[in-house]
Amino acid sequence: MTNQLDFYASQVTAGKMTRRDFMGKAAALGVSATVAGTLFADAARAAGPVKGGTLRIGSVGGESTNSLDPAVAASQVPYHNLNQFAETLVDVTKDGQIDNRLAESVESTPDAKTWMFKIRKGVQFHNGKDLTPDDVLATMQRHSDEASQSGALGIMKGIESMKVDGDNFVVTLTAANADLPYLMADYHLMIQPNGGKDDPGAGIGTGAYMLESNEPGVRHLWKKNPNYWDSSRGHVDEVEIIVINDPTARMAALQSGQAHIVNRVDPKVAGLLGRAPGVKVVNVSGPGHYVFIMHCDTAPFDNNDLRMALKLAINRQEMVDKILRGYGTVGNDIPINAAYPLFDDSIPQREYDPAKAAEYYKKSGHDGSPIILRTADGAFPGAVEAAQLFQESAKAAGIPLEIKREPNDGYWSEVWNKQPFCASYWGGRPVQDQMYSTAYLSTADWNDTKFKRPDFDALLNEAKAELDQAKRKELYSKMAYMVRDEGGLICPMFNDFVEGISDKIQGWEADGTGELMGGRASQVVWLAS
Repeated sequence: MTNQLDFYASQVTAGKMTRRDFMGKAAALGVSATVAGTLFADAARAAGPVKGGTLRIGSVGGESTNSLDPAVAASQVPYHNLNQFAETLVDVTKDGQIDNRLAESVESTPDAKTWMFKIRKGVQFHNGKDLTPDDVLATMQRHSDEASQSGALGIMKGIESMKVDGDNFVVTLTAANADLPYLMADYHLMIQPNGGKDDPGAGIGTGAYMLESNEPGVRHLWKKNPNYWDSSRGHVDEVEIIVINDPTARMAALQSGQAHIVNRVDPKVAGLLGRAPGVKVVNVSGPGHYVFIMHCDTAPFDNNDLRMALKLAINRQEMVDKILRGYGTVGNDIPINAAYPLFDDSIPQREYDPAKAAEYYKKSGHDGSPIILRTADGAFPGAVEAAQLFQESAKAAGIPLEIKREPNDGYWSEVWNKQPFCASYWGGRPVQDQMYSTAYLSTADWNDTKFKRPDFDALLNEAKAELDQAKRKELYSKMAYMVRDEGGLICPMFNDFVEGISDKIQGWEADGTGELMGGRASQVVWLAS
């Protein structure tokens, strides 16, 4: 039997046998569907990418108000759309290394203050225009403009000047920063013709797929770019991103074959879903975290005693156990965990303490009126249930939380970063500088806790310029304590990225840089025959 299976596997590898044929042959030999599926997957992977087909992704995080403008992408569907049509200068690999993309090389002066990105030649935008260093410069200028409302605005603040020098895009910083290439990998900094200044939402880039149909809040269809410069990516003919905000409907789409990949598998159904025929659940840890955010500049959250009361009134371990169900770890009110190379693991873990929470609540002088926490199913898997657990644990401290459930459509445009207390999530960033610059720098557009501290900004700038890693770690530790003890972030848990994939998907790899392989799944996977 083993010899026969080996022969059938070789036929798969040679492209002479389809999955259906292989499964039929294996069944005739008495091999279970599960074992046969694994053998087929191994053989198909060995055969290499198969070209063609339509890859369908079912995703939460799509709204009727979504745009294709990279500057304003704030939820999952816009993030995945960006990764179809556009590219950054560099990527960050699953191992945390820099992968040159539209920049074919990256160099710096010895003091790490001036960086040269040599722009790849022979690359075309979807409109037929050749990529030039001027397009890169224009892109970075647009994201440096506060009027753009770019999510990358915070990381652009440390740039003193930018220019084009021959084939190079040259950046000079106000202070040294050895992490600058990681900042250039931010998904908002997708390179567009003339920087997107003419039409930022046109969906035109240099990516593997071109826009075919754009129905915000419903579906987005992308077709293969025939002139794509990288033959190792972009194996399917089409990518369809289907907006499925309801978690039950999303899982049903995977099981029925309507979708090949779905994001945000709720941990409470992951075990059951993983036992369904033809699908499997994959997960990987990373820097992603589920949070409750308070605006430090808005009453009653402008009172640090009240903020501390709420931080002490949340039962983190209960939340991890009941919401994540093993697919994540306890958080500590900082946006950094062991996924970051300079993480300080000596910072004491904050524990649930209703008695101390009650003391801080009394000290805050709050008038006892309901404290409104806004949430939605789409904020993160189990967000409504997590808010309810928070409400119950806070009740033990005498803190009157009131949960307001908001609709998914409009949550990221009307609630997040606008309402003073809400549920949210962050996918994390490759390095601490980028995470802090994006969400905690006073001038960052995505400072969603309105944490504005000149002393924190000074530490962040000092850390950018510090090339000694030990000293840099000390600075980041000081910043972590500041955010933990004085900021508006309640971070009860770091989540695994949990996704469901069809057994037709080949080439999938664990990648903790973000969901769906750091957004690159559609570029690197292929569909089995």
